[in-house]
Amino acid sequence: MNAGAALRRRWQEVLALAERRLPALTRLRRAEPLPIRLDRRRIYVLPTLFGLVFGSMLVVMALGALNYNNNPALLLTCLMTATAFLSVLIGFRNLDGLSLRAVQAEPCYAGDLLDVALVFDPAGRRRETLCINMGAAASVIRGDADSLPRAQLQVPTQRRGYMTLPRIKVFTTWPYGLFRCWSWLNPQQQVLVFPRPEAAVSALPPQPQAADTGSVRMRGDEFGALREYRVSDPLRLIAWKASARHDRLLVRDPELPQNPERILDFDSLPQLDLEARIARLARWVLLAEEQRVRYTLRLPRQQLGPDLGSAHAYRCLRELALL
Repeated sequence: MNAGAALRRRWQEVLALAERRLPALTRLRRAEPLPIRLDRRRIYVLPTLFGLVFGSMLVVMALGALNYNNNPALLLTCLMTATAFLSVLIGFRNLDGLSLRAVQAEPCYAGDLLDVALVFDPAGRRRETLCINMGAAASVIRGDADSLPRAQLQVPTQRRGYMTLPRIKVFTTWPYGLFRCWSWLNPQQQVLVFPRPEAAVSALPPQPQAADTGSVRMRGDEFGALREYRVSDPLRLIAWKASARHDRLLVRDPELPQNPERILDFDSLPQLDLEARIARLARWVLLAEEQRVRYTLRLPRQQLGPDLGSAHAYRCLRELALL
């Protein structure tokens, strides 16, 4: 165990030294704005294990052909060697000019897998069998000259807040697997990770006052009673004319009994530590949205609401993630 830890520490020291001495080669920590384009100064080529075995075989064939003065065998060796060196150029051109155009990711909860989409620009050239690695996640893409290939990756998350994406390795062994051409991408991109909601809480905090017996319509667009369609909504509630005007499915929100606004107060949980408070408040936000109860989130130095809806829930979860 100690030997393994010492080996890992030594390897980290070697990487740090390489980054200081050869920053143009390693590119381990340099973050760049999008788009990031690969050119000849950023693409590196080395033979694979299969390529080394193939090269050794060519050397043996060349020595045998020269020793026995066998011209056909020597011609075959030269043709195979020329083909191998040609594959270096083909693999290099498969990466040359490729650009990382966009990084798309939806927020997730801490501990879940973050779905990340990498959008590449092929620069008018067909790309074959490009392997994309981001930490432990991997994907293979290929695309035509007039399309934008996308790599779908799942990155593990651990903590709430803004998460810096791992550096991206793009490589290919196409066409013959004799050489590996690769490069590193380190975009200046951060994604939001929501706090993990507490699993044990199943009820909202007590109401601050008795409920009124009236009814109220939920706030939506200019009609005042429309919201986006959810899978659980019946088809009879869909507002087809309004949906056609807005290019998305909208449903009529029926009149709901008016409930008093719930107060989700950070200071009302003094018995919990910081992370436990945030987890409890995140669960309350989700419960309020599920039960369609307007709520106010009170945080130190900030108050959000009263309101209800996906936009309000996003703001609350974002502030909890950054608290």
